[in-house]
Formats: sequence, C-alpha cells, structure tokens
Amino acid sequence: MPYTTAQLSDLECIRNVALRYCRGVDRLDEALMKSAYWPEATDDHGVYVGNAHTFVEHCMVSHLRWRSTNHCIFNHSIELDADGRHARGEIYNVTWLFHADAPVLDTWWGRYLDVYEKRGEEWRIIERVCVNEGTATGPIDAMAIDAARFRQGSFDRPSASRPPGP
Repeated sequence: MPYTTAQLSDLECIRNVALRYCRGVDRLDEALMKSAYWPEATDDHGVYVGNAHTFVEHCMVSHLRWRSTNHCIFNHSIELDADGRHARGEIYNVTWLFHADAPVLDTWWGRYLDVYEKRGEEWRIIERVCVNEGTATGPIDAMAIDAARFRQGSFDRPSASRPPGP
C-alpha cells in the first residue's frame, strides 16, 4: 500500500514515541519517558497496571537496582486507523538489565502492544500492554578485553533530559 507524505510522517513520529520510551527508561529520564504517554494513558506491565505516568515514576525507583538497562526494540508493526488520529502497534523487545551490586544479567523478552493517539501534531501512547515471552538471569563472564577502560553503563544515568551524544 502506498503511503501519503502525512502518513509516512505519522509512522516516523510513532516510532519516535517508542524510542523516547526506551531511552527514557534506560537513562532514568522521567520527563523523556513521560513524553511517550498522554497523561491519562494506561500501562499494563504485569507488575504494575494503571496510569502510565505513575508507572514512569515507579520505574525511576524500581530500576535503580540495575546499574544500567538496555531496552532494545526490533520489529515495530504500526497500523494507522482511517481517522488519522489513532494507530495500533506491536513492538518486539529484548531488554538487558545489569545488576547494580553483582556481575549478573537479567534478560527479558516480549512485546509491547500499543494504542497511539494523535493530538494536534503530536503522537503518544494512550494504552500499552506488555506481553512477556520469557526471562533469564545469569552471571556476566568477562570478555578478553580491558572493559574497565570504557565508560560504564551508569555513566550517563540519569540523563536529565540532555540530548543524545557524549
């Protein structure tokens, strides 16, 4: 199906919403993470079901148990509704969560099922359901490089809304 220029812009704006969510949670940037959701949006993350902005505040504390996290989103299917103001999406996700106090890695596999809403020219999530496919926990074995010489995962956390880059 060919897309109009406006539809292509909408699709890219929606993908940007997903990226803001991931960067916000990984960098513990509350404002950035909240910018992915409308204030009355809901999020069902299993361990939390309710207002998405309250979920974000919960994450700012609960994610401190990890020195860093990496929410990696892959296949992102988006279907624009005919009204031009709503869309539905499915995002495949793998998240790596590095323990703060031990060389241990938690891994989470799943999907985000989203409903997006456009207000004015801005898209955000209005409803999210997080689907779990599996989890794993295991030790982190050191590579044969001097990893201590790199900036560590907590280097830019929280980001305090600073732009990407060094």
